[in-house]
Amino acid sequence: MTQSQRIVIKPGSKNKGYWKDIWNFRGLFYFLSWRDIIVRYKQTAIGLAWSVLRPLITIIVFTLVFNKVANFPIENGVPYAIMVCAGMLPWQFFSNAFSESANSLVTNSNLLTKVYFPRIIVPISSVIVSLIDFFISIVILFGLFLFYHYLPGWNIFFLPFFLILAILTAIGSGLFIATLNVKYRDFRYIIPFIVQFGLYVSPVGYSSGSVCLKLSPILKFFYFLNPMVGIIDGFRWCLTNGNALLYLPGVMMSCVSSVLLMVIGIYYFRKSEKKFADII
Repeated sequence: MTQSQRIVIKPGSKNKGYWKDIWNFRGLFYFLSWRDIIVRYKQTAIGLAWSVLRPLITIIVFTLVFNKVANFPIENGVPYAIMVCAGMLPWQFFSNAFSESANSLVTNSNLLTKVYFPRIIVPISSVIVSLIDFFISIVILFGLFLFYHYLPGWNIFFLPFFLILAILTAIGSGLFIATLNVKYRDFRYIIPFIVQFGLYVSPVGYSSGSVCLKLSPILKFFYFLNPMVGIIDGFRWCLTNGNALLYLPGVMMSCVSSVLLMVIGIYYFRKSEKKFADII
């Protein structure tokens, strides 16, 4: 923030200039993001390689369990490891971003009680850090493409759309749970359960095509209410040259769910933000 900029807080003007303040405090946003990156990999033996090793090990385990042991079907000749990787990358990003943003306010409690700034910067900066991990993890996908001599088609140009949906979902759900985590500290124990449960009900190790055939219309509706279902299906469709199933009504439901989560998360966060310093 330059010397010519000043932040003036007036009574009864909590909504005026809030979003402008976010831009004025963009330096803090950069600082928090860079600090989290340094802290995450400080004094680690292999540094940023952990961003590749964690999803890689999970991909190997899922491929062995679901393909070799459970004999889950392969869709249109797509290598199963690529199918799992295309599902694991967006899920890994979401789970990391959600967990980090949900705990971010409690982790930075000292900062919240000492100085004014738009508190929404804290959880969103955590999502950006996870996004950097996501881009590093893409190395795994390129390695699998080379290993299996498999190339995606024109569908890959739609990948940013589904990545934006994943970002909206992570921010919206992260803001909502971060607010609850400030009010009720029990949520720090619930967050890992939410992530673990979400892994089971999202098509990471399996495809939606193999599941939808066994679901009734009502269960299929609730299945696609999970925004990560449409996002993961979209990633697979983009990265497998359209050979993976893309259920358009399900994708539309994921779009609506992601936007709703974002709106609800921001609304609840802004409604409770003024009380954070008093109760944290």
